[in-house]
Amino acid sequence: MGRYFNVTGACDSNIHYMVDLRSRLEKIKKMIDQGAWFTINRARQYGKTTILNAMQSYLQKEYTVISMDFQFFSHASFKNEENFVRAFSRELLKTAEKSGIMPEETVSRLKDFESGHISTADLGMLFGCLSEWCAGVKKPVVLMIDEVDSASNNQVFLDFLSLLRGYYIHRNERPIFQSVILAGVYDIKNMRQKIRPKEEHKWNSPWNIAADFNVDMNFQAGEIAVMLKAYDKDHAIGMDTQEIAALLSEYTSGYPYLVSRLCRLVDEQVAGSEEYPDLKAAWTRAGFLEAVKILLNEKNTLFESMVRKMYDYPELKDMIYSILFTGREIPYHSLNDVLELATMLGFIKNECGTVAVANRIFEMVFYNLFLTSAEVQATDIYKEAVRDKNQFIDHGHLNMELLLEKYVIHFNDLYGDRPDTFKEEDGRRYFLLYLRPVINGTGNYYIEAETRSMERTDVIVDYRGEQFVIELKIWRGNAYHARGEKQLSDYLDYYHLEKGYMLSYNFNKKKEIGVKHIKVGNKVLVEAVV
Repeated sequence: MGRYFNVTGACDSNIHYMVDLRSRLEKIKKMIDQGAWFTINRARQYGKTTILNAMQSYLQKEYTVISMDFQFFSHASFKNEENFVRAFSRELLKTAEKSGIMPEETVSRLKDFESGHISTADLGMLFGCLSEWCAGVKKPVVLMIDEVDSASNNQVFLDFLSLLRGYYIHRNERPIFQSVILAGVYDIKNMRQKIRPKEEHKWNSPWNIAADFNVDMNFQAGEIAVMLKAYDKDHAIGMDTQEIAALLSEYTSGYPYLVSRLCRLVDEQVAGSEEYPDLKAAWTRAGFLEAVKILLNEKNTLFESMVRKMYDYPELKDMIYSILFTGREIPYHSLNDVLELATMLGFIKNECGTVAVANRIFEMVFYNLFLTSAEVQATDIYKEAVRDKNQFIDHGHLNMELLLEKYVIHFNDLYGDRPDTFKEEDGRRYFLLYLRPVINGTGNYYIEAETRSMERTDVIVDYRGEQFVIELKIWRGNAYHARGEKQLSDYLDYYHLEKGYMLSYNFNKKKEIGVKHIKVGNKVLVEAVV
């Protein structure tokens, strides 16, 4: 079997298609050379374990590397100090026996700890043993612990970490590891907050000494293109690797799991289907969009975890809703608890000082979550869309003009006499509620980030390889409206489209309700006024 796109567990360049990690490894090594203690905190399935595995090989010439994974520690291991010392010694011995990095005396003491021969073994005894070993080795020792979240609710681990910190700070007097790397979703401060009351440890823990870890874990478009070229060479496809890499970057913002998952879907599910019979047909823009549709309709652990977190933290859910539907700009501030949580989970990013959803795929997931609840499906506009949806598809093509005509009729019948209660965000929500059941399962939609404001919103719809750009806006006078038409015309150039759509919410008493065609340069705008 040849190489493939991996979406479960750590990646190995010998058997998986993956981006070149060398630039990241070089940056991390510089931190280790400086003797840094740091945490690699990234969201689920962000490539943390892959980086740690690669670091182990990358450092072996200059360092003695101890790599542990707390997933292999049982719950009983954290019951008390003795159990933890036994478990830690056992994992340490596995590494030592493989590489022969420890003297027999140290191995013997660790075996006594692990076997329980020293029934009073505690953390102090463990660190005494580790300190003696680190003092005598030829190469500095680096400790890496993966999945520290597995220990997050256990006081004994925090006691271990506190003692490790003490040795680390005073390593000139009490030799210990050259560098300490902890990997997981939660950082040290967050873990401590989960155990003790928030009032007691709301701010930085006194022993949180982690250096800033600013290595970008996202895949860049250029890196993705190199990976795709290797795949293309193996399969002799002749794809436009730059175009596909740009699409992957545009939709995922380089989130490692999403990049690999979409590639795998194109390779294994899109290719060989009726519409895309071979790899050459699949590795196209249309084939990529088909993979996006499959991804958004599947049930995977990442999306399930995202939804759970939204319900676990109502403030987080409210913030995401506000970003998506109201267009309100939220200043990014690292000391805001909700923003810190959302960033740590990978839901949002800091975009020029403003909070933004981390990537387009996540945005689509969140929109689907908000627009498919039982409460939403009970709304009148959603019910009308369900009744109308079959008439908008003609020989596999979406008739967007007819959809807007019907939407105008239903909106005015249902809400036209209630302009005083209409809110800015309602226009976006009502239209998406009507659109959702029509394209559900066949098409996708997203909001163009650059126009997600209270004044203007561009909805981009992908349906069976066709794209539609619909501008939503509140009527604010003829001059403002004319500028909007010009903006939409310019925007169509970007998408290489000749026709665009404008949905205007106009609450003037003399407004002319309906749909009409407007010529702007060489573009045709279909304008719907409600």
